Amino acid sequence: MTRTPNTVRRPAGPGATTEPRLAEQLAAADLVVVGSGFYGLTVAERVASQLGRRVVVLERRSHLGGNAWSEREPETGIEVHRYGAHLFHTSNQRVWDHVRQFTEFTGYQHRVFSVSKGQTYPMPINLGTINQFFGRHLGPEQARALVREHAAEIDPDQVTNLEDKAISLIGRPLYEAFVRGYTEKQWQTDPRELPAEVISRLPVRYTFDNRYFSDRYEGLPVDGYAAWLQRLATHALVDVVTDVDFFDVRALVPAGVPVVYTGPLDRYFDFGEGRLSWRTLDFEQEVLPIGDFQGCPVMNYADPDVPWTRIHEFRHFHPEREHPADRTVVVREYSRSAEAADEPYYPVNTAADRAVLARYRERAAAEPDVYFGGRLGTYQYLDMHMAIASALTTVDNVLTPRLTRTAVVAVQA
Repeated sequence: MTRTPNTVRRPAGPGATTEPRLAEQLAAADLVVVGSGFYGLTVAERVASQLGRRVVVLERRSHLGGNAWSEREPETGIEVHRYGAHLFHTSNQRVWDHVRQFTEFTGYQHRVFSVSKGQTYPMPINLGTINQFFGRHLGPEQARALVREHAAEIDPDQVTNLEDKAISLIGRPLYEAFVRGYTEKQWQTDPRELPAEVISRLPVRYTFDNRYFSDRYEGLPVDGYAAWLQRLATHALVDVVTDVDFFDVRALVPAGVPVVYTGPLDRYFDFGEGRLSWRTLDFEQEVLPIGDFQGCPVMNYADPDVPWTRIHEFRHFHPEREHPADRTVVVREYSRSAEAADEPYYPVNTAADRAVLARYRERAAAEPDVYFGGRLGTYQYLDMHMAIASALTTVDNVLTPRLTRTAVVAVQA
């Protein structure tokens, strides 16, 4: 059993981070992209394939793809998402058409269950959850009436934080059972200190539909995330250099070459306005000598006395594949506040963070020829489809005019 804390790997100086060709690659670049997650790779692929410009992607880790990277567990051959489960879903037709140039998708539909006080319930909260929790047989209107009765404790117009928002939506009993303890573990923050909009990611349904997402399109890449990400980086005009920290080699980027930066926003400015609060994740992976551990891909644990937030069993993400009948891979996920050496995952976004963020955004807007994007670069929670949509928009509205203008000036000169 392996417990993996996601600490930042920082190579020691330029000599340790770069191959001899890096200076030459950067000198020939029309665009430098910092970070090879979906945002960065989408930008790189579009600029190369649509504009014919040479792009160098700098990646601090030893693999491309950011947190979406997946790999086969060597003992079982089961594909494991190294940095937690990634589920692709979107209702954006442009994004769907775009991603299918690089991968086909399975028909997977994400369904989650939650353990609360020794009982297992379907999530997100739906008619089945409500009936089971209250020990009743309620139709949709009866369930709505019951929840409204409990939710009346909080005036929706007076909501100021996550706890108030949750209670105004589902009432205190359901909030205490399924949301409070889980949120405290997930964010390492009192729910009363978190913004109300965080809870909008947890839908409440008055039907027995227990699909986690309601988007038009949903699925997992047929060949896995690693294959999809690698295909994004195969264009002849895209060079991906791994094991290199941008801050060790930024002096090698020629003047006049634009940079798309997708790393932590506060790190770019050397924390000059203070540190933003981030949440990080640790993972404990284990191969078990059984064919099936929990019967579903993800099981949440809502009680605060259980240290992990959820358990992933990755064989269930691809039931169409052949897996060992006598072994399975489970990964326990732990959430905590990120410290200086940790990999930042999600913005906490307290009121204090938003004040710091406003100062960083002013500095970012004034930074010449640097464009900030992605989850870390904008300090926003972005699902994969949102990051891809944002990247496509950046290419259309920002990078195409910028790089086309450069080309025109060069021709005129």
